[in-house]
Amino acid sequence: MNSLTPFPRSQTLPEQVAFHRTELSLILGLYGRMVAAGEWRDYGISSLRELAVFSIFRRAAENPLYRIEKHPKLRSKQGQYAVVGMDGQMLKRGNDLKLVLRVLERKLIRSID
Repeated sequence: MNSLTPFPRSQTLPEQVAFHRTELSLILGLYGRMVAAGEWRDYGISSLRELAVFSIFRRAAENPLYRIEKHPKLRSKQGQYAVVGMDGQMLKRGNDLKLVLRVLERKLIRSID
């Protein structure tokens, strides 16, 4: 007497937004340069239903210095990539991740006295 209960077909798993390998390559390349410069020390990645977030920390116990966010639904409006500062201020937004990350690369360039 085996009674199987079928799973309802109408319920599908929620989609998760994640960074692609090429996107992570750009982000981790910048992260590695900033770690070598002594500016950043830790990171965290979150894959949520509507967005993916790469958080950058100076120390593990702090709030993130910057968040690199991917919002695929905003691709045709404001751009799917965004860099958000510690205070929640949008630093840069666009559809080209390399151009959006430039706002953080400027922090790496310092004048030598």
